[in-house]
Amino acid sequence: MSKVKDIKLAEQGRLKIEWAESHMPVLMRIKQDFSKSKPLKGVTVGFALHVTKETAVLVRTLIAGGAKVAIAGCNPLSTQDDVAAALAKEGVEVYAWRGQTTEEYYENINRVLDCKPNITVDDGADLIYTIHKSRRELLKNIKGGCEETTTGVIRLRAMEKDNALKYPVMATNDADTKHMFDNHYGSGQSTIDGILRATNILFAGKVVVVAGYGWCGSGIATRARGMGSQVIVTEVNPTLALRAAMDGYTVMPIDDAACMGDIFITATGDVEVIGRKQFEKMKSEAVLANSGHFNVEINIPELEKMSKSKKKIRENVVKYELKDGRHLYLLAEGRLVNLSAAEGHPSEVMDMSFANQALACKYINENKLPAGVHKIPKEIDETVARLKLETLGIKIDNLTIRQKKYLTSWEEGT
Repeated sequence: MSKVKDIKLAEQGRLKIEWAESHMPVLMRIKQDFSKSKPLKGVTVGFALHVTKETAVLVRTLIAGGAKVAIAGCNPLSTQDDVAAALAKEGVEVYAWRGQTTEEYYENINRVLDCKPNITVDDGADLIYTIHKSRRELLKNIKGGCEETTTGVIRLRAMEKDNALKYPVMATNDADTKHMFDNHYGSGQSTIDGILRATNILFAGKVVVVAGYGWCGSGIATRARGMGSQVIVTEVNPTLALRAAMDGYTVMPIDDAACMGDIFITATGDVEVIGRKQFEKMKSEAVLANSGHFNVEINIPELEKMSKSKKKIRENVVKYELKDGRHLYLLAEGRLVNLSAAEGHPSEVMDMSFANQALACKYINENKLPAGVHKIPKEIDETVARLKLETLGIKIDNLTIRQKKYLTSWEEGT
């Protein structure tokens, strides 16, 4: 029995899903193939993903392949209630609504696990974490899982290192057709979109501080610069810092950038990236936004301690008045701003990410893998890329026999 905010929103959600399907041609081709071959017949798939129109297309694809699906959200603020209602109306077990408490969030995770999934699909690894912490009886029936995001893969590799991960998980995030596009182009556009929807602030002429220059942070920096901002990048990784410098950005420590920024955006996947030391140096009216998966990158408890009052002044904007009279604005409770204050990544880029997820589920079901974190097979990655090119009407060259031989030999030189 599903639990959603308002089932009456189903028609509105259905129209959103229809829009997404028309902009996700790769996944729709896979859905057609799945409808014929039924590679997931008899398999129960448990989801903890952002319940968006794009996720709904993935859910429909797996169902077309014969799977039973149960889904919970993977963030308290990212569920699109109309999409959740539409899936529930179609008979999918949905346990998600926007504005869940932490307690409700984990109750919904456990409702999905009550369906005894054979495959898990995570964004942030909370399903996997809960199974290993308190639902270990489910391990014997699980064939494997998939992880969608950088934060979740980091978490899973830590589990693997400690020999705590007891079933195989495909690191979907690490597929080239995922992180090079979803993380860079998707995060870049959707993060700026979330900040704009929350604030309607002018980016031109502003100083934007981007913490982290991985695939997500580099995409955000690119989009902010494209809107006329002066972009400062902060990093702990020397190679990424060097790349940011050679891409033309100013690179400096976060402590030095704190007094300069008008807008601060975190995208590191780590904890306490911005805290008291930085808050004390910030200009009044600075805007704080996070694009990482969990709301731990901006130290909100420290911001609360430094403030004498706070009030919600716009949807997804809370104004903190500090004890010295300065004002700082926190967006979307410090949660991932692109999904909490906007709709997340465009359908066109999620097309590739969720194509990887669908094919990874099929691969898990058809192959027995050892426990641990696994790369998406190259053939899946290249299949997704080729399908995307076809749907865009783009043709590429093929290697000749002579060229293939040259690339696999060592005897030819000058």
